[in-house]
Amino acid sequence: MAVKIRLQRHGSKKRPFYFIVVADARSPRDGKFIQKLGTYNPLTVPATIQLDRQKALEWLHKGAQPTDTVRQILSFKGVLYLKHLLRGVKLGLFDEATAMTKFQEWYNSHEAAVVKRREDHKQQQRDRRRRPVVVHKVADTAKPSEDVSAKETPAASEEA
Repeated sequence: MAVKIRLQRHGSKKRPFYFIVVADARSPRDGKFIQKLGTYNPLTVPATIQLDRQKALEWLHKGAQPTDTVRQILSFKGVLYLKHLLRGVKLGLFDEATAMTKFQEWYNSHEAAVVKRREDHKQQQRDRRRRPVVVHKVADTAKPSEDVSAKETPAASEEA
């Protein structure tokens, strides 16, 4: 049985909201699923993602294949990086404490970047609300024609 980690759509028309679920590949998109791993709301900036990292990691170790969008979500939340680090532990490249330290460093810097992005977006929203509406007047397209010979005359007289 092929198992996929994929999105299950909820929400109204043009207002999507997704559950991240583990489901049989043969089941319909919004049909029966094995386990719910989290939620994904693409309408917020940045997108809101709640994910049970441990459950997702367990399903990846069991062989569940994420869809393209879910792969991006798992990468964004650090699940794929954690799987990569645990593979290094399994191969004996470093111990588990080192792997968890590396992951915590990455996670802290990533969360700081997400918070900064969220604050920048809020600031842009505030600036848009404060900015006064500027009405531009349409310039008159019929400009008086300038005499070309008048421009050349002073230059010609200076040479003489």
